[in-house]
Amino acid sequence: MSTNPDRSGPGGDGVPAAGSSVVDTAIGRLRKRIESGEFTPGHRLPPEAVLASELELSRPSLREAVRALAMAGVLDVRRGDGTFVTDLRPDRLLRALGSFLDLAQDTGLNEMLECRKVLEPGATALAATRIDEATLDRLQERIERMRGLQDPEELVHEDIAFHADIVAASGNRTLASLADSVTQRTARARIWRALVKSDVLSWTHQQHMDIYTALRSHDSLAAFTAASRHVGDVELWVRDRLDAVRDRR
Repeated sequence: MSTNPDRSGPGGDGVPAAGSSVVDTAIGRLRKRIESGEFTPGHRLPPEAVLASELELSRPSLREAVRALAMAGVLDVRRGDGTFVTDLRPDRLLRALGSFLDLAQDTGLNEMLECRKVLEPGATALAATRIDEATLDRLQERIERMRGLQDPEELVHEDIAFHADIVAASGNRTLASLADSVTQRTARARIWRALVKSDVLSWTHQQHMDIYTALRSHDSLAAFTAASRHVGDVELWVRDRLDAVRDRR
């Protein structure tokens, strides 16, 4: 057994090659066991120290992998009882795996990111002309809550609610429905980004403040510009990440 936890294999074991993040590697190794049927639905995972040793991972890396897979609904973490593979059907289980190895094969993700880039800035610009004080106050409260969050899943859920409030303020229910559909399809990638990008909290806070300031001023152009920058930066990061994974295949 290797004495170097988190070492990346050459790719033949279903794990990304050297250069991938240790969290990618950890998810890949857990994913392989689930897909092979070694960890079946309802199966309780071995204790953290045992599983980390078996997978040749550090315990912090394994912990992040478990957390990401729990976000995707693949694992169920029960406090005081252990971590279990969910009872999803095998086909649904594979579709739910929240790793960039899956996202790299999801040709629809790029289209959803493009849809978000088209819809959200326009909706934000429209909202700038119609938003009321109560909604502005709610947005400010959400920004302050996000500023204090450390959990990636909570951060993304609050982020989704922030943007949903803005689109709702446009007063266009059809636009809100379209934006919600796109949001649900891109949420997994956004959670992953929050999980692995170290400066995401400060980055998100500043860009949300730029959007909020434009809305507070009822400045449509500034709102469109701030939202475009925010959505575009997320899209660029995700695309770069996916391209890096594809290049290693």
